[in-house]
Amino acid sequence: MRTKNSIRNTIVAFIANLLTIVIGLIAQKIFINVLGKEYLGINGLFTNIISMLGIVELGFGSAIIYNLYKPINDNDTKKIKALMRFYKIAYNIVALSVLILGLSIIPFLSFFIEEVTVDINITLVYILFILDIVASYLLSYKRSIINANQNEYITKLVHIGYLVILNVLQILILIITKNYYLYLIIKIIMRLVENIIITFISNKMYPFLKNNNERLDNDTKKDIFKKVKALALHKVGGFFVLGTDNIIISKFLGIVTVGLYSNYYLIINAVQVLFGQAIFTLTPSVGNLLIENNKDKNYDVFRKVRFINFWIACSTATAILVIMDSFITIWVGNSFLLDISVLMVLVFNYYQKSMRTSYGVFKDAAGIYYEDRIVPIIESVVNIVASIILVKYFGLAGVFMGTIISGLMLWCYSYPKYVYRNLFNRSYKNYFKETFGYIILFIGIAITTYLISNIYIIDSNLLRFITKSIIGLIIPNIILFIIFRKTDNFKYYLKIFKKESKVIDNGN
Repeated sequence: MRTKNSIRNTIVAFIANLLTIVIGLIAQKIFINVLGKEYLGINGLFTNIISMLGIVELGFGSAIIYNLYKPINDNDTKKIKALMRFYKIAYNIVALSVLILGLSIIPFLSFFIEEVTVDINITLVYILFILDIVASYLLSYKRSIINANQNEYITKLVHIGYLVILNVLQILILIITKNYYLYLIIKIIMRLVENIIITFISNKMYPFLKNNNERLDNDTKKDIFKKVKALALHKVGGFFVLGTDNIIISKFLGIVTVGLYSNYYLIINAVQVLFGQAIFTLTPSVGNLLIENNKDKNYDVFRKVRFINFWIACSTATAILVIMDSFITIWVGNSFLLDISVLMVLVFNYYQKSMRTSYGVFKDAAGIYYEDRIVPIIESVVNIVASIILVKYFGLAGVFMGTIISGLMLWCYSYPKYVYRNLFNRSYKNYFKETFGYIILFIGIAITTYLISNIYIIDSNLLRFITKSIIGLIIPNIILFIIFRKTDNFKYYLKIFKKESKVIDNGN
């Protein structure tokens, strides 16, 4: 059942995120055509600022979902009800806190954005962004019980519907009215509709949660707050590492540069979510696995997860490096291209962030938040300082060099100590040997594929895009196949593929 649920959730997550990419590209293209680069920059900047307000959530969701695994496994409805009621109260407080904190930032908006030439009320736009994040917390807590039960495909299907309807409405609003305010308002409305639908589904699936007055025991509360204290540091650190790029770019390089980078971010982030989320759907299954406390079995599963994580990260990062410029040219025009040095840094940053996924799945499933609570704070300080220094010497590329450097805190300390050693009882030597082996292999495959893609210069934009797409998608996977075809990990996934194919054939 664990494997079946993981496969189902992974497939639905992949389809949902693939559809998100397609819809997002269409919507972004129309947004640029109708409103232009500066609006795009404002949109990207405020998205970054609003993500900062998400720190207020403090990680209650992750802490409570972790505590849901055991009562769900034991069918302890009383404990589940108590946790869900506590979750509801916590998220209502979070929504109110985000609203208050968000409004208090209004007097300081000029610090983040110094000059705007378009005719728009920046304060009103910012308030609409605040209302959107507040709406995301209202009624959203009930999706946790669905996800913790390894039924994440249900919430994903609802999210697909939300995205399709939202983007269609936003596109129509832009084409018909060209009104940026209405563009933002419809997102708030649709966010509430999505949460109402998920609440309705949750009530149908788990009717015992209705009229819930169950109170949580003090020991569980203490455990949650202990984890939340640590998760708060992770939230703060995570934002300053991953959420400050647009703010730094806007401050040092201008709002238009934020707009140019937003196109690259949209594509790179979409690819990362597309494949990373598919792996993160394994978290409930891994959480269920870790309850057994079998370190050898844990490590064996981890090796398999990390292997597929590497294959995906390596092949997609290489494809991004090879295809990105030709795609940007066709999609929005060559005036939106960034320097190749920026793309190379973005690609390596994408690789190291993507490879975090397999470690993050086990770390989250094991509830390892308190032990390394100081790491994200150190990481965030290193990131900001390094990015600000390097942006002066390397421009836009320097911002992301700072992110890569700060990531060493996780790769060189947190992962080997708290995941590799504690969960698997493996040595640091093995960790660094395996980790750096993957990095060297990725760099070799990426450089080889990139050089092959540039052997011939093609004048036609469309033909160049098609040629680079074929090379970028096929060559890295051929090299990976040649290298890994005889390994146990590859044979494991090949066996699963053959088994699923046989099931599909029998079904037909």
